[in-house]
Amino acid sequence: MKKAFFQLHVAVFLAGFTGILGNLITLNEGMLVWYRLLFTSIIMWVLYGLGKKMQPLPLRSILRISGVGFIMALHWITFYASIKYANVSVALVSFSSLGFFTALFEPLILRKRINKLELLFGLMTIAGIAVIFHFDTNYKTGIILGLISGMLAALFPIYNREFLQGMNSETMLTWQQTGALVSVSIILPFYLQWFPVEHFLIGRNDFFWMMFLVIICSVIAFQFSSYALRHLSAFTVNLSFNLEPVYGILMAFVVFHENKDLNGGFFLGFAIILLVLLVHVLLLVRSEKRKRLAQM
Repeated sequence: MKKAFFQLHVAVFLAGFTGILGNLITLNEGMLVWYRLLFTSIIMWVLYGLGKKMQPLPLRSILRISGVGFIMALHWITFYASIKYANVSVALVSFSSLGFFTALFEPLILRKRINKLELLFGLMTIAGIAVIFHFDTNYKTGIILGLISGMLAALFPIYNREFLQGMNSETMLTWQQTGALVSVSIILPFYLQWFPVEHFLIGRNDFFWMMFLVIICSVIAFQFSSYALRHLSAFTVNLSFNLEPVYGILMAFVVFHENKDLNGGFFLGFAIILLVLLVHVLLLVRSEKRKRLAQM
């Protein structure tokens, strides 16, 4: 159990590096996501294909998984664009809107009752983002892109839960990355017409950071979190991943000294979001204890 807890928090910590790496890699967001998908797909096919972990799927299932992979790719593009137009801290705070959109979309898609408390917490998070938006309009584009990223990120986990009922996670993720790569490859030429770049080939420094992103933050972090899911409750795993934006913002303060570029409005909005997270965590812990006592 201790090993599972350790690996879970390693996975959360590694996920926190995603925003930092998005800033260090100089490629524009479209090329960055394309290279990430390319290298991740190759590595997963080698690891899971040669390791005989891939399950045969009908074409219809592959197409559905690929469609959700495309949503995931759009989430990445808007997330990295948010970093490019603002900074890591603003992008991660805006991405915190994920909770609001999840509370809204999950009941609509799965046709179940809306959890009013989760929706309230989501609205309070949006209020924190609105405070930042009000006090610092310099990051307006970055905040809007971060909100779109949060909205898209709320969609694909809902569908992934359905997929995982009929296949293992290695098969789902490999086809998802591959389908996303194909989709992005189709739209990338049009995207680059709107947002042209000076070069298409990845440079030495970008390649190094990209490999860190792919191997450490994608493949290894996924393996750690998968192990944790086999030994810990979904409640514990989901609760721990709420720390990802916090880790990422603290890293941005240390690495890029972004705290010096942010005004009081950011810290006020961030404080509101942290307070919401803290209250939500306390209520979830209390609810989990009640369930355990009821089962005794």
